[in-house]
Amino acid sequence: MNNINIYLEANPNPNSLKFVTDKMLVDEGVVKDYPDIKSTTDSPIAKKLFEFDYVDRVFIMSNFITITKNNQIHWDNIKLELRNFIKKYIEDGKKIVELKPQKKKKLSPNKKIDKKIIEILDEYIKPAVEQDGGAIQFESFVKGKVKVSLQGACSGCPSSMITLKSGIEKLLKRFVPEVEEVVAEEV
Repeated sequence: MNNINIYLEANPNPNSLKFVTDKMLVDEGVVKDYPDIKSTTDSPIAKKLFEFDYVDRVFIMSNFITITKNNQIHWDNIKLELRNFIKKYIEDGKKIVELKPQKKKKLSPNKKIDKKIIEILDEYIKPAVEQDGGAIQFESFVKGKVKVSLQGACSGCPSSMITLKSGIEKLLKRFVPEVEEVVAEEV
């Protein structure tokens, strides 16, 4: 494979760093979040990244990998090591993710409301969350409560709950009057 470029982007989670490449790593719409080494069965690069003892989480989407580290080490001590590892791995043409067909999520009996919530998340929320190295996924809408999953840099981020309540919940309540609350489940 040709020489690739990787640049780093900080995000609101001080323990996460986004490694952005000039090549697509996975197909559009594919979101892979690995909270531990056991979950890496379909991603050889994620498995290898967990071999670095300071890596706590790996998130892969479009043209970037977000790595969450533990608190014991500073980014200045490891970011070049991780950048060089990712660069060489991709340049060597090794497999990033082995995709398996995914089941489509069933909508609740409130299909119309579910679709409206998903549209709002897709249009207004997802781009901002992805910019910060994470992802948000609609899980369900039951009795006024919207459940979403936060992945990547968003998972465990100190500011994610503020964003969830101050931003996402207010926006959904404004556009979908049936929404009373938004809660997150970490993946």
